[in-house]
Amino acid sequence: MNLRKLSLSLGVVLVFLGYVTYHNSRLPAQGVLSSDSITSTTSLPVETINNNPKTTPVVTGEVSQPVSVPVSKPTQTGMYRDGIYTGNSIDAYYGNVQVAITISQGKLADVWFVDYPKDRDTSRRINTQAMPLLKTEAIQAQSANVDIIGGATETSGAFQKSLGSALAQAKI
Repeated sequence: MNLRKLSLSLGVVLVFLGYVTYHNSRLPAQGVLSSDSITSTTSLPVETINNNPKTTPVVTGEVSQPVSVPVSKPTQTGMYRDGIYTGNSIDAYYGNVQVAITISQGKLADVWFVDYPKDRDTSRRINTQAMPLLKTEAIQAQSANVDIIGGATETSGAFQKSLGSALAQAKI
C-alpha cells in the first residue's frame, strides 16, 4: 500500500515538472539581471524629450533612493507620464526587491529588477524563474496588480509594492 502511494506521488511530481519545463520553454526570453550585471555599470535606455536625445542616469551597484526622469509634457495616450522611474526597495525576507520601469507613450513598457534576493542558491533559482513571470504579467496588466507566484511569495509581494511605488511616481 505504501509503495502504491509513493509511486502515485512520484508520478504527480514528474507530471508537474514536465508541465513546468514545457511552460518555461514556451516563454519568450526575458531580460533578467544577473548578480554580475547588477554590480557592473549598466547604461539605461535613451529617452527622447522634446526631440532632444537625452541619456538617462547610469546605475552602478545598488540604488538606495528612488530615481525618476521627468518629462516636460505628459502623454495623454495612457495613464502614466513617459520616463524611467525606480520604485522603493522593499524587504522580501531573504533580501530586498527593487524594480525600475520605463513608461513609453503613457504605458508601462518595461520592468527590470535593480535588486532581488540572490545571496543563496535557492533564492537565485526561485527568483530567476519568478522574475520573468512577474515582469510579463505587470506589463500585460499595466499595473502592480499581479498574481503571487507560488514558491516566490515574498518576492512577489515585494515586487508588487516596489512596482506600485514606481507607477505612483509616473501617474498622471
